[in-house]
Amino acid sequence: MKEPFYLKLNILNMGNMMLGICLGYIYLYTGTGAGKTTNALGLALRSIGHKHKVVIIQFLKWWKNTGEYKIRKMLAPYYEIYQFGRKGWHGLSNLGEEDKKLAEKALKFAEKIVREKKPHLLVLDEINLALHCKLLDVKEVLEFLDKIPKRTDVVLTGRYAPKELIDRAEFVNEIVDIKHPAEMVTTKGIQY
Repeated sequence: MKEPFYLKLNILNMGNMMLGICLGYIYLYTGTGAGKTTNALGLALRSIGHKHKVVIIQFLKWWKNTGEYKIRKMLAPYYEIYQFGRKGWHGLSNLGEEDKKLAEKALKFAEKIVREKKPHLLVLDEINLALHCKLLDVKEVLEFLDKIPKRTDVVLTGRYAPKELIDRAEFVNEIVDIKHPAEMVTTKGIQY
């Protein structure tokens, strides 16, 4: 009987850990379907279950009434979340200099977090969208990713991921919207 892929991966990872080899991977979730942040949060929960340090940095987000923000105290000290978005939804065509400064501040903050806190998992939520909106330079993001320690895995989320990040990531998933209700659904605990 053939071993499942995930079993082989676990055996490989255990061997690497015994040898002291830690490999940090980049996971990218993009596409126009819903669930990119949710995928990242699933990885965060799994990581926290192993008592690994997780830091989530949200670009273009400010609303603190989301489950992932509200749970931060319950999951401390393993979970931290920070938001760098202008209050209110302004639409992608109405982003300006303040939004650019907040995105740049978020990236600088990510650099500091990696240096000082050395998380096992770093989630850069909506960084793809920030790049698409020209709030960040893709070259700067790639330079940052090149400096990530080998023990840190990184998750990049957001629609419209640039080709450069798709090429750089080891794992890339496109979330496709196949079907959804005609009216916008916002269920507490599911969509936020």
